[in-house]
Amino acid sequence: MRDDDSVRRRILPPYKVILHNDDHNQMDHVVQSLRKSVPGMSLSRAAAVMWEAHVNGKAVVLACPLELAELYQQRLLSCGLTATIERDA
Repeated sequence: MRDDDSVRRRILPPYKVILHNDDHNQMDHVVQSLRKSVPGMSLSRAAAVMWEAHVNGKAVVLACPLELAELYQQRLLSCGLTATIERDA
C-alpha cells in the first residue's frame, strides 16, 4: 500500500455497503436500483452484485468513506432494497 493510501484509510476509514437478498424485489429492479443509486456503476457490475446477493444472501456493493456509504445505503433503501453498512477490515 502506498503511503498516501494508508493516510487516507486512517483519516477516512472505508465502510462496506452491503446489499441483502429479499423475496420482494425482481432482479431487474435490483440491478436498475443499484445503477441509479451508485454513480458510475456499470450494468455488468450491478448484475454481478445482484446475483451474488441472490445466491449468497448478501453482497458488497462498494467500500467508501462512511458519509458516502450512508448516502448510498439511503438511496438503496429508498428503492425498496435492504442494505446495511459495516466497517471494512
